[in-house]
Amino acid sequence: MDDLIRQHILPSLKNDALDELGDSARLNVASNSLCFTTDSYVVKPLFFNGGDIGKLAVCGTVNDLAVAGSKPVALALSLIIEDGFEIELLDKILANIGETARQSNVDIVTGDTKTVESGAADRIFINTAGIGVRLAGVDLGFDKIAVGDKIMINGTIGDHGMTIISQREELKFQSQLKSDCASLTGLICELLENTSGIKFMRDPTRGGLAATLNEIARSTALSVEIRETDIPVRPAVQAAADMLGFDVLTIANEGKFVAVVSPESTDDCLKICRNHPLGKEAKIIGEVVETRDVPLVEIETRIGGKRIVQMPYGRELPRIC
Repeated sequence: MDDLIRQHILPSLKNDALDELGDSARLNVASNSLCFTTDSYVVKPLFFNGGDIGKLAVCGTVNDLAVAGSKPVALALSLIIEDGFEIELLDKILANIGETARQSNVDIVTGDTKTVESGAADRIFINTAGIGVRLAGVDLGFDKIAVGDKIMINGTIGDHGMTIISQREELKFQSQLKSDCASLTGLICELLENTSGIKFMRDPTRGGLAATLNEIARSTALSVEIRETDIPVRPAVQAAADMLGFDVLTIANEGKFVAVVSPESTDDCLKICRNHPLGKEAKIIGEVVETRDVPLVEIETRIGGKRIVQMPYGRELPRIC
């Protein structure tokens, strides 16, 4: 274990706090307001077009911190590794963890490594925890949302979930699918630091856009109306979802955020997004409206009709993160 840590883990994740190899990390954080999150990653397959379990673990955790209105500063990383797992694959995962953390301007400052018998963990599982410093003047929440606010998304939906299921089932499509797995901290922090009209943010991972919008409706007692023609979806993703019988609105994303924005701030938010590599396809897809009876999410279809977008109630795509 000592050799594994010193020869493989530390070189990929190197920083002063981690190099001490103490029982806990010592951090100097000049803030009295922190955000804290944790998550576990069991994705299958471990490697997919656009990323792997390591990149996914870092992106998922820093994105959760960013959409809460904080700047991520430090992560903890725990590895549960099956006996016999190939060291070359572990090195590849660790290298991607280190690179993604550096790109996100966070350090992995503490962690834990356990090995279990073969067959007990499906090769490797990863757990992360992260802390972020709340951005000054930023206060996001369901209680800030009002009628007339706009719903914004920073790009296409469904890319991650459909990539995972296609590779898991070894399905071949004419256009190769690629996960949108990415760290959104740079874009989100730029938005929050340069605009004042963002009221709520969420990354639509499991349950996709449908789950996030239904959470907004249920938590605010307001309704949400979206337009199918404004929702960005790659043609290959839509075709794959249609072929396999999935609703693309419920498919997981790993590099997208949904923001509720005041009407007067939409132009500024879209401009910032579209000048960033991860927001070039940002769109306003709908708005918050008064509730007539019970809070609903409704979509205006391409042919001009309307249908209710329900909260996903099953696990269509298990182990997508």
